[in-house]
Amino acid sequence: MQKFLFLLASSRQPGNTEALARKAAEYLPRDVEQRWLWLEDLPLDPFRDTRQSSRIHPEPEGNERLLLDATIEATDIVIASPLYWYSVSATAKRYLDYWSGWLHLPDVPFKTLMREKTLWGVSTAEERDKSDSLVGTLYKSAEYLKMRWGGVLLGHGHHPGEVLEDASAMAAAESFFQSVYATK
Repeated sequence: MQKFLFLLASSRQPGNTEALARKAAEYLPRDVEQRWLWLEDLPLDPFRDTRQSSRIHPEPEGNERLLLDATIEATDIVIASPLYWYSVSATAKRYLDYWSGWLHLPDVPFKTLMREKTLWGVSTAEERDKSDSLVGTLYKSAEYLKMRWGGVLLGHGHHPGEVLEDASAMAAAESFFQSVYATK
C-alpha cells in the first residue's frame, strides 16, 4: 500500500505551496494513505553532527522520533517547500540535515530503508526559473540515498492563493504523482 508523507515546510499556513501539494494529492488514488505534517508544528533542535566524536547519533525522541518514524513508514516523501532564497526553507533543510544523523543510528538501517522510497518536491516561487538549487538539493538527497526520484512540481505564487491561478501548475498537478504507478 502506498503511504505518502507530505511535509509542509512553509513558514505560513496555508500557503501557495501547500495549496499546490493538496491539489496534486487530490489526484492520488483513494487507497493511497496520506499523512500531512507541518514542520513548524514539529520544531527540531539545531542538528549536531556527532560523526567525528562518537559516530552514533543520539537516540531520537520527541519531534525527531515522530519525524523519523513517519519517514520510515512512508513509501513516498513529499517535501513541500516554497523557494526561499533560491533553495528549500530552513525547516525543510533542518529535516534533511537530520537524515545525516539517522544514517548512523545503530538500530535503524536508514539508508537501506530509504532505497525503497520515492522523494518528491512541490514548490512555488515568484520566479520558477530560480529554483535550480531547490531542485538540486532534493534530487541530490534522493540520489545519495539511492531513492527513486519523483521530480518537483513547480508553481508560480507570491500572494496568497496566487498559485491556484497558475493554469500550467494546476494542469501539471493532475498527473504529477502518476509516474509512480507506471514503475511500481
